[in-house]
Amino acid sequence: MFNKILIANRGEIACRVIKTARKMGIRTVAVYSDADRNALHVRMADEAVHIGPAPANQSYIVIDRIMDAIRKTGAEAVHPGYGFLSENPRFAEALEKEGVVFIGPPKTAIEAMGDKITSKKLAAEAGVSTVPGYMGLIEDADEAVRISRQIGYPVMIKASAGGGGKGMRIAWNDDEAREGFQSSKNEAASSFGDDRIFIEKFVTQPRHIEIQVLADRHGNCVHLFERECSIQRRNQKVIEEAPSPFLDEETRRAMGEQACALARAVGYSSAGTVEFIVDGDRNFYFLEMNTRLQVEHPVTELITGIDLVEQMIRVAAGEKLPFAQEDLKINGWAIESRLYAEDPYRNFLPSTGRLTRYRPPAEAVTATSIVRNDTGVYEGGEISMFYDPMIAKLCSWAPTRSEAIEVMRVALDEFEVEGIGHNLPFLSAVMDHPRFVKGDLTTAFIAEEFPDGFNGVTLQPDQLRRIAACAAAMHRVCEIRDARISGRLGNHERRVGTDWVVAVQGEEFALHIDADRDGATVTFADGTRHRVASDWKPGMTLARLEVDGQPVVLKVDRIPAGYRIRSRGADLKVHVRSPRVAELARLMPEKAAPDMSKYLLCPMPGMVVKIHVEEGDEVQEGQALATVEAMKMENILRAERKAVVASIKVEAGASLQVDEVIMEFE
Repeated sequence: MFNKILIANRGEIACRVIKTARKMGIRTVAVYSDADRNALHVRMADEAVHIGPAPANQSYIVIDRIMDAIRKTGAEAVHPGYGFLSENPRFAEALEKEGVVFIGPPKTAIEAMGDKITSKKLAAEAGVSTVPGYMGLIEDADEAVRISRQIGYPVMIKASAGGGGKGMRIAWNDDEAREGFQSSKNEAASSFGDDRIFIEKFVTQPRHIEIQVLADRHGNCVHLFERECSIQRRNQKVIEEAPSPFLDEETRRAMGEQACALARAVGYSSAGTVEFIVDGDRNFYFLEMNTRLQVEHPVTELITGIDLVEQMIRVAAGEKLPFAQEDLKINGWAIESRLYAEDPYRNFLPSTGRLTRYRPPAEAVTATSIVRNDTGVYEGGEISMFYDPMIAKLCSWAPTRSEAIEVMRVALDEFEVEGIGHNLPFLSAVMDHPRFVKGDLTTAFIAEEFPDGFNGVTLQPDQLRRIAACAAAMHRVCEIRDARISGRLGNHERRVGTDWVVAVQGEEFALHIDADRDGATVTFADGTRHRVASDWKPGMTLARLEVDGQPVVLKVDRIPAGYRIRSRGADLKVHVRSPRVAELARLMPEKAAPDMSKYLLCPMPGMVVKIHVEEGDEVQEGQALATVEAMKMENILRAERKAVVASIKVEAGASLQVDEVIMEFE
C-alpha cells in the first residue's frame, strides 16, 4: 500500500479523497492555485504545494506543474478526482514515465473510452446499442449544420473530450447548430484543452441512467448497479438517486452486463461509469464511458456500503476486488442534491463572493436514515469565478425512496448558506414536486416543469397557516425579550400583546396567541388552532419547531416589522403587526422598481468573451449581444426586444460584476 498520494484536484472531491486516505493511514498532498491558497482541501491535507495562477489552464491542468509537485513531495501515487486531468492519457503517461502510480484506469482505456467518438465506435463493435450520430470530427460550423440536417433535428453537439455538461449544446435548427458548434468548441478548448466536436441524435423523452463499474488488474469486474441522473439543467446533473425508480430487475441486469462487457473489452481497471440513455420502453443506448470517479458516486456508496475511493486506491496498489457480483446487493435508497453557487432567481447564473454563512445539516448515521455532506468550502471562504460552481453534495439514505426524499427535505431546510446566490430553494422545490415524488422523470424535467425559470415556491394555504402560526410564536418570544431590556423610562413598560395580524405571501391572518411553559396555542379568526412548540430564541438563524406534533424547520432572519422565513423552497417576508399597525400598513404605497429596460446588464460576475454588435446597430428580439464566461461556462446575452445600440460600455476581456452595464439602447 502507498505511504503518500497526491490529489491532482481541488474542492469537495479533493476533500473526499483525503478522508478515505486518512482512514487508510495514507498521507496526502494537496495542490492549489492562487485562488485556493486558503481552500479547505489545502487545510485538510498533510502537505500542500502551490502550482500557479487561478485559471485552471495555468495551474490544475498543467501537467508539468503537477509533476513538479510530485517530485517535491515524493508522492508514490496520484488520485485525479474528476474533471481537470482525470481523463487525460498524457497525464497518465507522464506519471508512468516518472514511476508514479495513477489511481485510475490504464492509459489505453482512457484513450479508448475517454474520447467520446472512439468509445462509441468500440461500443458498436462490441454489440452495445448506441445513439445514432456522426462519429467523425467536425471541422467548422457549416459542416456542423450539414451533418445536423442529415441526422435530423434535434441534435446534441458535444465535445469529444467533454464531461460535466461542458462543451455540450442541443440544437433544434440550423442557427442553433451553427451557434452551438462554436460555443461548444470554445468551452471544450477552455475546459479540456481539446476543441474536437461531434454530433449525435438527441433522443426525446430520455432518462439518463448510468452503471457504476469496478474492475481490478486480475480480470475481475463487477457493476454496482445504477444511478438515475435525469434531473439535469443545461446538461448538468442536479439531483441523482440510486437505484432508479424506473428500471426493472431484467433491464438492470442487462445494462450491468453490457457495462462490464465493455469494460473488459478495453482492459479496464479501477472505478468507471458507463452512461446510457433509456427511453420510455426501457430500451437503452450507450452514451459514453467516464473513465474516472463520478461526482455522484456517494449514492452508490450509500446503497452498497462500498467505499469507491478506497477500492480505487487498493486496485491501483495491485489488490484484487474483495467481492464478486453475487455478493453485491441494493440496500435502501439514496439521493444526492448538488448545491451550486448559482442564483435560481437569475436563471441559475453563476454567483461568486464570500460565504458569510455556511452551516450544513449535521451528518448522521442511524438504522433508518443517513445524512452525508461532501463539501470543499467553509464559512468565511470565497467562491471563485474560476472554477465549477458546485460547492457541496448533500446526500440522504433511507430504507425506501419516499423516506429518503423526506430525509432530504429536512436536510435541505436545515442547510444555511448566505453571501452568494445558491440553488437550495430550487432543490427543495424539486423534492416536493409531484412528478419527482412519483418518479416520473426525463432529462427534460426542469425545462418542462420550470419553463419560465424558477421564481420561488408558492406555498399551499395549510402550509401558510403553519408558517403564520410559527411566526406569531417566534414574535411573542422576541416581544418578551424586548420588554425585558433595561434602561426604560418610568411608566413606559412594554406590554406583550396576544392579538396579531400576520401578513405572508399576499395573505393576512388575524390570530390570537395563548402561551404556557410548553409552547403556544395559536387561534385563527375562523376558530382553527395550531399548537406550536420550540426552543428558538432571538438571534438564532435556524428554528426547529413542532406544529401540532409535526417537525417544521425554518431559516429565520429579522427584518423591519417581521421576519424573512425560508422553508421548502419558499422565500417569504412575514410581517407580524398589531391590528392597528396592520390596518395602517394596508394604506402604504408600494415602492416602484427603477426602469432598467434601456440597459443590458451583466447578470453574473464574469469575463466578456465577445461583443457581437456595434454602436448604432439595430438589433432584433433574440439577437446575440454579448458572450460572458463565468465558472467555465459561456453565456450568450440576447436582446429582449427590438432596439438600437446607443453605446457600448465594455470591451472583450473586461471583468464585470453583477448588474454592471454592458451597453445602453436608444
